[in-house]
Amino acid sequence: MSIILRQKLRAPWLLKQICYSSSAKSSGDAAATAKTIPKNLLEDKQTANLQKENGAVFDKRPFKLHLEKDKTYSWCLCGKSKSQPLCDGTHKNEFLKIKLRPIRFKVEKTGDYWLCNCKHTTHRPFCDGTHKQPDIQSAVR
Repeated sequence: MSIILRQKLRAPWLLKQICYSSSAKSSGDAAATAKTIPKNLLEDKQTANLQKENGAVFDKRPFKLHLEKDKTYSWCLCGKSKSQPLCDGTHKNEFLKIKLRPIRFKVEKTGDYWLCNCKHTTHRPFCDGTHKQPDIQSAVR
């Protein structure tokens, strides 16, 4: 009984803890430890919002990656890259007929970030917990 109760109490904050940036410093205060989804500094300069489609589900879990401040990265949206979660140019192969293009992004500060691997996040490229939905969990890779 106590295990079930603990899982029910843990579930809401566990999702936030797993999917957001771990670059923020933690303290004893619960409000100070609440983490938010990082912001893509290139959001207004690239076409992520114009690409409404989602790519193929590569993995049902996010990927933790150490990112540097002021460095530009390309997140794979098509889901076909061999160097997930970053783009390796696979979408350029004309025989695959992939219409989706990578999402360019920068982060505000150097640290570890959780990047989406299910390709269905609404905060591209950062994980927002969308991979927990039953339809994505049941998807075949």
